[in-house]
Formats: sequence, C-alpha cells, structure tokens
Amino acid sequence: MQDTRFAFGPFVLDPGAGTLLRNDDPVAVGYRGVKLLAAFVERPGEILAKTELMDAAWPGTAVEEGNLTVQIAQLRKLLGRAADGGEWISTVPRIGYRFMGSIERLAGGRKPLPGRPSIAVLPFVNLSNDPDQDSFADGLTEDLITDLSRSGGLFVIARNSTFAYKGRAMDVRAIAEDLGVRYLLEGSARRASGRVRINAQLVDALSGEHLWAERFDRNLEDIFAVQDEVTAKIVQALLGRLRTPPSRNRPRSLEAYDLCVRARKLIDDSPQTAREAHLMLTRAVSLDPDYAEAYRWLAMNHWMGWVHWGAPIEPTRGIALELARKAVAIDPSDAGCRWVLANLLAYERNFAEADAEFARAIELDPNEADTWATLSDITVLAGRVEEGMEHIRKAFRLNPYPASWYYLTLGQAQYAAGDYEAAVETLRKDETYRTSSRRFLAASLAQLGRFDEARAEVDLFLVANPHFTTGFWATTEPFRDAATLAHFVDGFHKAGLPD
Repeated sequence: MQDTRFAFGPFVLDPGAGTLLRNDDPVAVGYRGVKLLAAFVERPGEILAKTELMDAAWPGTAVEEGNLTVQIAQLRKLLGRAADGGEWISTVPRIGYRFMGSIERLAGGRKPLPGRPSIAVLPFVNLSNDPDQDSFADGLTEDLITDLSRSGGLFVIARNSTFAYKGRAMDVRAIAEDLGVRYLLEGSARRASGRVRINAQLVDALSGEHLWAERFDRNLEDIFAVQDEVTAKIVQALLGRLRTPPSRNRPRSLEAYDLCVRARKLIDDSPQTAREAHLMLTRAVSLDPDYAEAYRWLAMNHWMGWVHWGAPIEPTRGIALELARKAVAIDPSDAGCRWVLANLLAYERNFAEADAEFARAIELDPNEADTWATLSDITVLAGRVEEGMEHIRKAFRLNPYPASWYYLTLGQAQYAAGDYEAAVETLRKDETYRTSSRRFLAASLAQLGRFDEARAEVDLFLVANPHFTTGFWATTEPFRDAATLAHFVDGFHKAGLPD
C-alpha cells in the first residue's frame, strides 16, 4: 500500500507519504486520521469494527473507544459532505463504521495532476568534453526552473526533485507520473571557447508529443538572454501568452555566477561543505557586488552556521540579516531573497515585517517550495500547527525529493501536533541525519515513554552539538506561542537534553 494512492471525490490520500490533498491542496489531517482513512479506503463499503480501526490507528496500544469517536468526528469535519450530500463515513450502530465513497486506486505511485499546467525541468546534459562544465549545465537548469516558477498560472517542480533524475535513464512518462506533472523540459548544453550551444525541447508526457524544440548557438555572455527566451517560449506554449515576469537580477561576472551555482549545492549538507560554500559566496560577492542571489545564499550560510552548525550567534546573526536586506534591495522581485529575509526577521522577532515578507515572496512566486517549508517552521512556532502542516505538505508536493531540512520541519510540525509516532517515523529517515533533527526525535520518543531510545538519540545529538542547552535554544528560536514553547521544552527535558 506504500506506493498506492487513493482518489475519492476531490481528495487523494497517500498513506505512504501521510498526506491528504483536496483539489491538489494539502488538508491538515493528523497521523491517526491518515491511518484511519487508509483502513477505510482499502475496504470501501465494508463495515469495519471499532476494534479493527483502533488497531489501525493505535497499533499495539490499548486506547479507549472515545479516542476513536473523536478521530472519526474530526475526519468527517475535514472531509465535509460528498457530492450527493451524504457523509463519507457512516456509523453502523454498536458495530463500527463504513466508508461510503467510491475509490479509484492510483497505481504505481502516480500523483494527480494539478489544476493548472504542470512542468518539471530535467537536468540539462553537459555535452562539453570538460566534466567541470557540469555546474554550468546544472545552473542553466536551476535558473530555468526559477524563471518558470515565477510565471503565473504554472505549477513547477522544485530543482531538488528534478535533480533526483540526473544521470538516470528513465522514460519521460514514468518521470512525469512520479512527479505528478504533465510536461517535461529536457535539453543539453555545450560551453566552449566563449560560446554556448543549448538544445531544449518541451514534451507532453501524456501524449508523447513534442510541443516545442529549439537550438540556441550564442556567445557565452548571452546566456541569460537565452534563458529568458526559453522561458518565454515555454510560457507561450503552455499558457498561450508571451507575457513573462520581469527579468531577475543577473550577475555581471560569469565567474561569480559559477561560484554561486556550486555553492548553493553545498550550503546545507554539513559544516564542512558549508565552509566551502562560504568561501565561494564571499568570492562571488567580491567579484560582483550587485549580484543579489550571492548575497541571499551568503545570508543563509551565516544563518545556518549559528542555527544548525554550532557557530557563535554573534555577530553572525546581524551579518546574516544585513546580507539578506542587501539582497532584497538589489532585487525586490526575487522571491528567494524575500523568504530568506522573512526567515531572518522572524528570528529577530520582528514578526510583522517577517509575515509581510513571506506574503510578498508567495505573491512573487507561489511555486517556491522553500518558501512554504520555511513558512511552516515559523507558523508552527507561532502556535498555528495545522496551518504549518498544510504549508510543509504543500512544500513536499512541489518538491517531492527535497533537501534534508524539509524532513526536520515536517517532524517538528508533527511533534507540535502531538503526532509523536509520525514524528519518529519522519525523523528516523536517513535524510534527516545530517540535520539537527535528533533533538526532536529524542523528544518524540520521550513523549511516547520510550526513554532508552530517547537517551540514545540525545547522546548522538550531543556529539555533534556539545554546547547545546534547552534554555538557550528556547530563547533563540522564533516562538510566539507560550504553550507551543512549553510543549517542546517538556519533550526536551523528558528526553534528558541539557537545561
């Protein structure tokens, strides 16, 4: 069942991912709600006994029947009425419940298509003899994703997820089904002797038809004009119009551009790679003092240093904020610069300005998955946990194969919601272990009474974070809800993290 999704009415349930979508928008359903729905949709029309349902939602745990009643009531509220006006879940007195809707199994892990034209840009193939030109081809791919993402009316998969297919021989139809999009852009790039040759083609993965293809042979200095031209042609093919967003701030130095492309892949892997990224981005800024994206990533590099890698909070925090403000001043229409500034403002507890910057970032680019994931973190710490869960689920839909910190953010939200089993499942994924997520894993285990496991996670966390204290963490994280803060502190204390 892990690779099967279930469609009913406007909903799609993915039990493996723990998500429920309504018309492609995430629904804030909890861990136990997902388990109950999964049990229902596996056997539509059948009467499921209360004991069966409690075993599905609370495996191996003895719970009172009232807990099931509460969960069923919450599910009914979330699902609303079916198209015929009836309930999705009916009560069979004294026995159990029955799911009344018709179910379509979406086999093979196929995601439902969004309600607007959807596209993924596959990594462009480097046709140069020089393997060092890989970063150029990757940068071209990433920039096309960013430019398309800013085009209103499109649904665009994030770069992390499309790069999961780099170097893999797969049928375009299979990739499109895996990512839940209809269209794919693929191509190649060759850079040599001051020239660049780019081939690009737009494919309808449902029909296999090539909607557009073109070759560009230009001077290397024209690379950004080529990117704008490719974006305009794709928007015209998919939306029937030539209008595209204003051009982004572009670097004047191709060396600075190359450094930034390489650095943004290293920034959140580990303290060691983060230091490499810092050197590259510092050099990029010195080469091109008016390059907004370099300032943006350098700001994030400083922020991650003190939040995740144990760097001193001062003067790093102030430097990060100054760099982020500089990035936005250079390019006010760049959503990426906006969400980075919003995040840093939240850590300064300048919440009103942070909220305004997040809203502006989403207005500029509703497809920017990192915005939604970061906003989830800030929203959960504000005590709006269900809203935060919706944001991180939206981020995962746009970025199904994300950076590791998405899992930390999801696990933190699940802990805040009291879904400790879900948090443990999320935070035990291999992807989380290069982040500082073990503190939330330890707290979740402690809240479940699994204290030996919690202590083991604390020991591992403190190896990488020997100076961590709960008190300092609580004063530096952007909480604005006392009950949410108390909930986290309680879990940390139960797990045995230092005061």
